[in-house]
Formats: sequence, structure tokens, C-alpha cells
Amino acid sequence: MNFDLNFIDILYIFKIFMKIIIFLLLLYTIIVAILISRSAQGAIAWLISLITFPYLSIPIFWILSCPKFGGYTIKKNFYKEKNHLKSNTNVNVKLVEKLANLPLTKANSAILLINGYISFKSMFNGIKRAKKYILIQFFIIKNDKVGQTLKNILISSVKKGVKVFFIYDQIGSQRLSFKFIKELRKAGINIFNFGSCNGWKNILNINFCNHRKLVIIDGKEGWTGGLNIGIEYLGRNKKLGYWRDTHLHIIGPSVLCLQEIFLEDWFWTTGKKLKNLNWKPIISKFKNQNIIIVPSGPIYNINNASLLIQNAINLAKKKFWITSPYFLPDQSVIDSLKLAALRGVDVKIIIPERTDQLLVYLSTFSFLSDLIKSGVKIYKYIKGFLHQKVMLIDDHTASVGTMNLDNRSFRLNFEITAYIIDYEFAKDVNYMLKQDLLSCRLIRLNEINCRSLIKKLISRSAFLASPIL
Repeated sequence: MNFDLNFIDILYIFKIFMKIIIFLLLLYTIIVAILISRSAQGAIAWLISLITFPYLSIPIFWILSCPKFGGYTIKKNFYKEKNHLKSNTNVNVKLVEKLANLPLTKANSAILLINGYISFKSMFNGIKRAKKYILIQFFIIKNDKVGQTLKNILISSVKKGVKVFFIYDQIGSQRLSFKFIKELRKAGINIFNFGSCNGWKNILNINFCNHRKLVIIDGKEGWTGGLNIGIEYLGRNKKLGYWRDTHLHIIGPSVLCLQEIFLEDWFWTTGKKLKNLNWKPIISKFKNQNIIIVPSGPIYNINNASLLIQNAINLAKKKFWITSPYFLPDQSVIDSLKLAALRGVDVKIIIPERTDQLLVYLSTFSFLSDLIKSGVKIYKYIKGFLHQKVMLIDDHTASVGTMNLDNRSFRLNFEITAYIIDYEFAKDVNYMLKQDLLSCRLIRLNEINCRSLIKKLISRSAFLASPIL
């Protein structure tokens, strides 16, 4: 028998072989998608994508679908001085402490910083006050006027003998020039990118980001909230215009909780531990506010970001107000909002009229009508771009942080939230949000229902695709 094969025969056999390989890979990918998807909705979205566009979807799946952030170490070395910890039998407090894996602390002062000018002034003046060290971390750093100002202040601090440890996110700051980084390193500043894919074992971490914003001075005062480093936070974005954001200045023992979180991120980033830091809590002379610092992200066994929001909604008896630039929560949060409104709670959600994330914006419209029918009031901020992440529960609790109400913040991003149990602070947040509502318009049900069929189809399609991102 003659088994001689010509080129065409070899090519045909190769094609058959490749089809078998691709089929087996597709089958394996579908099984993995079913097993590890973060939600049933996400599993369905991946299945549809993989079956419909296998050649495109298979590589995207293996890039974006890693369910947990590998290689990160959580190790709490928080101080145990009981006189600075709030002894409280309140079930809600204990629950939030469990979600945070950090204690509620008393003797804190939390100061609201409204808009970029006030926030940058507060942070930059705080950096100038540093005597020993500065811990600084941002998702986005830009080499613009604000970035240059920060760079110059940090370099001046190093010249005074202050040590600076700086983390930026590789994805969020992908446009940051190497020259900017080189100048900081040359000045003696320890600056590194968080780099989700550090090491070949963590190559599938590419879809995760560190969205935290932190500044810590000598372990005595700290800042966190919605602002990154860039002139757009001063309202100098041609597309988005005026930028509405909220940051927080904290003095007191809870600053050491912020420091603890930074150290964990630093250890992931560099593989090294920071020594000779201040762990003696500073007692605020101005206020006695109770704060729980809640870190969240893909390293935890439970989805503590979503659970924190659900708990806050369920806790509300009279009022639950929340703001977010991206409103695409999971079904559990949507159901909790509906239930709160149905039981008579004043539920208000403030989202931006303008957007810089089209997919999330389109997805939002797919479920707003059900919320409105349940009694939830949804407002669009029309003065500019609303970027703040703030929550108000009745007249006793409020929060400021980095967490958006979307899939990325709930499941993919490293976030941080300052959960503050204090009547005075809640009163300040209540007044701030009332002022914001003056620049909002209420979304009516007919506005959602009167959209064209094409717009409804686009919104629903975007909503169905959102869990895979």
C-alpha cells in the first residue's frame, strides 16, 4: 500500500487535527466557565460568547476570567491596645468588623473634603507636614499640573529626610511616563507599580486592578476617597467638565488600619516588609468618631464589598442614600434596594448624567424601571461628572471610599471604604448630598419605558455582557 502524502493531504490532516484541538479546548473552557464564573449571569454570558465566537472568546476568557487573585498574603499585625478599640455588642458593628477583618476604633476625626481643590490642598499640606515617612497609593497618576505638584512636594520631603513609599496601579496609570517615575526614583523615592501579574504564576491576574487611594503621614493622619492624581479632578476635562468628588481626611487610630492595608499591598508589590513605622495610635483632639476601615477585593473568600452594601441597605430604617459614578450592582444589591423602598425607606441613588464608561452607562438602563416601580428614587447629576462614592444610612452612619456599585469594584478591584458610625458625620454627609440633589434631576419611569426598541436591546445586551468584564 502506498502511504505517500502530498502537501494538500498533510494540510487537510493538520486542519482536522486543529479542529479537534480547538473543540477539546472549547469544551474544557466551557466546563471551567461553568465552574468558576462569579455569578450565574456571568456563566451564561460566557457560554453564549464561547459558543457563538469561540476563536475570539477562548483567549479572552483565559485572560479575564481568573476568579481569585493569586499570590496575595493577608496578614494583620494591627495593634491590640484595648483602650483605643471600641467595645461594642452591636450586632451590626460586629458584622462590619468581620467583613473588614479590622476593628472599629474610637477617638477619630473624619473631615469631609468636597471637590478636588479642597482635597488636593488638604493632602498636599499633609504631605508637607511629614516628619518621618509618607505612604502613598493611587490608581491613576498623571504627569500633568497636579502630578507635577505632587512630585515636587515629595522630592522636597525626601530632601528633609522623610522616607517615601509609593504604589501606583499599572493598568490605571499605564500612560504615566517613565521619565516621571525615573525622576522620583532618582530623588530617593521608593516607587513601584502594583503589577497584578507579578511573577509567571500570576499571569492570569491581568484583569484585576488596585483601585485604592491612600495617603498616610507618619501613621498619624490619612486620606482616602474618590480622587486620583490628575487635573480632571479639578474639573479640567473637556468632555466631562465639572468634576464632583468627595475625599476624606482622617486623624486618629483608624489611620493605622489604613497603614495596615497599605503594608499588605506593599508586600505584594515588592515582596518586602516595611519596618520602623509608627504603630502608636494618635487620639484626635477634635472629635470622638467611630470608624471601621473596610478593605475589599478579589483576595477574600467572601464578596465583602457586596455584603457591606447589602448590610447597610438592610440596616436602614428611614433613609438610605448612595452615590456612584458607575451603577451596575449585582442582583442581591438590587433586590435589597427594592425591599428597602417597599418597606418605606427613603432610597435615593445619585448617578452621573455624563459618563466615561459607556458599557456600564448603557447597562444601567436595563434594570432602572424595576427599581423605580419599587419606590427607589434615582437621580442624575447634571452639573458635571459625579465621581464620588458615598453612602448614608439614616442619621447615624455614613461611608466614603473608592468602591463603585459595579461588578469590577465588587469582584475584581482592590477597594477601601471608611465606614463611619457617628451622628455628626452623618449629618454633614446628609447636608452634602442634599446640596448635590439640587444639581440633579429625578429619572421618571416614562423616560425609561419610552426609549426605542433598539436602545432597550442595546442596554439589555450590555447588561448581559457586563459580568464577563
